[in-house]
Amino acid sequence: MPLDAVCLSALIDEIAPELEGAHIDKVQQPAKDLLLLSLYSRRGSRRLLISAGVGMARLHFTSERFENPEQPPMFCMLLRKHLVGARIDRLWQPENERMAVFELTCRDELGVESKKRLAVELMGRSSNIVLVDGEGVIIDCLRRADFGEEAYRRLLPGMLYRLPPRPAKPNPLELTSAERRARLADTDRDKPADKRLAEAFSGLSPLIARELAHRAERGDLAMALDAWCDSVKAREFTPCLLTENGQARDFSFMHITQYGEAMRCEPRGGFSELLDEFYSARERAERMRRVSHELTKTVRTLRDRQSRKLAQQRAELEKTADREALRRRGDLITANLWRAEKGARALLCEDYYAEGCPTVEIKLDPLKTPQQNAAAAYKEYKKAAAAEQHLTKLIAEGEALLDYLEGTLDALSRAESEKETAQIRRELMEANVLRRPKQGGKERKVKPLGPIRKVSSGGYEILIGRSNTQNDELTFKTARRTDVWLHVQKLHGSHVIIRAEDTRPDDGTLRQAAELAAYYSQARESGKAAVDFTLVKNVKKPSGALPGKVIYTNYETVTVEPKDLG
Repeated sequence: MPLDAVCLSALIDEIAPELEGAHIDKVQQPAKDLLLLSLYSRRGSRRLLISAGVGMARLHFTSERFENPEQPPMFCMLLRKHLVGARIDRLWQPENERMAVFELTCRDELGVESKKRLAVELMGRSSNIVLVDGEGVIIDCLRRADFGEEAYRRLLPGMLYRLPPRPAKPNPLELTSAERRARLADTDRDKPADKRLAEAFSGLSPLIARELAHRAERGDLAMALDAWCDSVKAREFTPCLLTENGQARDFSFMHITQYGEAMRCEPRGGFSELLDEFYSARERAERMRRVSHELTKTVRTLRDRQSRKLAQQRAELEKTADREALRRRGDLITANLWRAEKGARALLCEDYYAEGCPTVEIKLDPLKTPQQNAAAAYKEYKKAAAAEQHLTKLIAEGEALLDYLEGTLDALSRAESEKETAQIRRELMEANVLRRPKQGGKERKVKPLGPIRKVSSGGYEILIGRSNTQNDELTFKTARRTDVWLHVQKLHGSHVIIRAEDTRPDDGTLRQAAELAAYYSQARESGKAAVDFTLVKNVKKPSGALPGKVIYTNYETVTVEPKDLG
């Protein structure tokens, strides 16, 4: 369900006491519609998340870690200017509105105190974050709303800030029991009960409307609505997470019974904890999708372009296969210059290269002398020979690059964090596959992620590379010569190392490492996969090879099912 006005009210009741009196230490904007406020108070430090994303608009404390962009957005820098060091005096909610307002005391560069407000509007597609000065004038907002025809409200710097327009339908919490019953009586009784509630009132999310309809199946709908209104006014809230097969599907501020045994309704310790748990995995997956999608699309485009280029080069190489015919033609013209006449279009002569020396006709260019025709044939022959040599080299390099791009796409498909994706992007730049962005200042250094670490049932440490560059580092720098190296056979995948410490790992460890090598490869979705293993000393890197490319000898092969140790 969206964070409706009632759920937001329960959330503000919970977090407002912790926020009041707290100071804003940092302002970060990891994504275009996401803010993080680092707060400190006598109770300790907390991190407040404010999201205005469509379908993910919310406000709560979080323990989730986010990666910041290299250049903070303009709105983030504006908020830092006004809000860093500010004290939160009050957090409140306009009556029955899906929004929260922070009352702030700020100080400018000269230490002059001023009042400001940060209005957080959590209203679906119209969600926004607006900074307002003490006079009610908009300083700036996350999403500016100009004077287009589809604009919901006009929100621009310099305008007076006004609360969102109230819906035409009344909120049931603002009506008496008699008024609510009258509104329900005016609805079409042939419609489902939840549709009648949505038609008569605002402020009821689809989940709550269905829950009230479910509770009224054997009773009076108006009575169920009255009981719900009395419960909300009495502040009887219970943060609940709805799960299906262990996966979070929805949340609510009240116990939900409409799904029966299909979903479990699990209470949580607080609304902030509930929202953080519900949205963390979803937000992480969405951020990862956004970050990796662009890079994956770029690499896939490079791969397809390289594939087409290789096809053209192979076609040109095939044309050079008959270059010997050009040399023979030149030899025959040279041997029969006495027969050739200037301006002739053809030359009849014996082909002494063929058995029996049959008479053949050689076409000539009438604008050239016989000597010039022979020289042109020799020139074409030399050109074809040079092209063969050059194209053979280009095709070998192109095949290596195509193989590298395929491996990179495989690594991207298995990347589990934004850092892994950034690491792969950096690798592509260092390999001169991608151009470095043109920007001023020094490039920010980010500590690279280490390899994935697992421990086998036999107690051996198993290391798994996350990218092509890390595969090289793992195999040729981290591993010892007597460690065991594994890789899926004839497919792209991670290098896997068993830290053997000069011992021979047991068969169970070898099998588990092989299963991991298959799992972290293109064979992940297959039923069975062949995995090669050998000692690290038998693995070599060809001179000039791209990251991740190796050759190995003295290996054994085992067939396993792709599995993760967890």
